[in-house]
Parts: sequence; structure tokens; C-alpha cells
Amino acid sequence: MKMWNHDQSRSKAFSVFRRAFFFLVAIALVSSTQLRAQDTHTPVGTVPDVAPTANVPSPPIAASLDSMDELNDHSKLNNGDTVSYRVIEEQQAPMLLTVSDSGELMIPLVGIVSAKGKTCKQLAYELKPRLEKEYFYHATVIIGLETFSTHSLGKVYLMGQVARQGAIEIPSNENLTVSQAILQDGGLADFADKRKVKLVHKKPDGTTQTTIIDLKEVLEKGHSELDPVVQPEDTIIVPQRLINF
Repeated sequence: MKMWNHDQSRSKAFSVFRRAFFFLVAIALVSSTQLRAQDTHTPVGTVPDVAPTANVPSPPIAASLDSMDELNDHSKLNNGDTVSYRVIEEQQAPMLLTVSDSGELMIPLVGIVSAKGKTCKQLAYELKPRLEKEYFYHATVIIGLETFSTHSLGKVYLMGQVARQGAIEIPSNENLTVSQAILQDGGLADFADKRKVKLVHKKPDGTTQTTIIDLKEVLEKGHSELDPVVQPEDTIIVPQRLINF
């Protein structure tokens, strides 16, 4: 009987010791976690802040094009525009060039060239034979329009049966058509003859060319092919209908 009591006491003592041991271990782990949190200035139970990922700049347009057939043939270059330029056979990264206030670009191996009023595709095909003449057996010229300037391409003048007569600016980042110019200026007057709108264009030699436009077909039937793009110093003349009804 005494032997059983001795064994029972020893078992109880071991059980108490084991609980005390695990309790101390738990306290030590909690203290260690708190110290690490204080060292990193991060509260216990929170997720550390992750530094935001820096914005990676987009590659130049010229870097993603491999054919001259893919080049922009719609937007015309203007003073202050920025383009990316490379010759594929040169095997170099594209460079950024800016159209000067005089409408020119400084092209490596070529020199100063006129760029204002030309599309990227037009300019590339002009440069191609010049580069092939002296430097390349075959030159694939890639030009990409990166940013538009805030400069105006010039003015177009509206006269006759329009809401507001006068001049409006031609934006550098779009092809402004006759109908768009009229609508931008407030639209047609009540007695406008939509079928006989005149577009007068000044040629470099000083002469003029007049085109008759049927705006009724453009505005009411959607024939955009009959709606020409205006050029700087063009004049739009909207006549009055002979019979007002």
C-alpha cells in the first residue's frame, strides 16, 4: 500500500513538472515573438507593409513594330510632337526625337529633314532611300508617334451660313474634316445650303482649288468619304438656299 502511494506521488509530481515546463516554453515563445515585432516596428498579428511596385514605363512604339506597313499613316506630325525612331538593320534601341519649332527632325546619318505635315509612314518612306544610298543595303525605317504637342496645325476660316463666322484652330492630334469644323463652330445656320458647301484650298504656288461638298449626304446619310480633311488656311463657305422653306 505504501509503495502504491509513493508511485502515485511521483506520477503527480512529474505531471506538475511537465505542465510547468510547457507553460514556460509558451511564455518564452510569446516573448520572442514580441521582441521580433518590436525590432521590425511591426505590431503583433499584422502583415508587414509591402513596398508598392514601381510603374514600369511603356516601351517606345518603334520597339514593337517590325514592318513599315504598320506605321501610322493618319496623324500628321506637328511642331513639338515626339517620335521614336530606329532602323531595324542597325540593331539598336529606338531613340526619341522631337519635331522642332521649325517643323524639322534631326535624323542620325541623314541630318535635318522636314517632318511637319507628314505622317510617320510618309516620313519613313522618304528616309528609306536616303539611308540605302550610303549606309544600308536594305533599311527598314520605323517611326512611332509617341506624344502629341499642344500646338495648333493652323487655322481654317468659316464664312456664309454658319452659326459663327470666323477662324477656328486645327488640333494637332486629329484630322479635322469640313463637317467637324462646322459643327465645332456651332453648326449650320437656318438657311444654309447643305448641298453646295465650298472648300477653298490655297496651293503653295498661290493659286486656289475649290471643292463642292454635299454635306447633306455626309450629315444625314453618313457618307464620310465625301467629307474631306481641312488644311491650314483653308476656307469653308456655306451658301444660302435660293428658296427658303
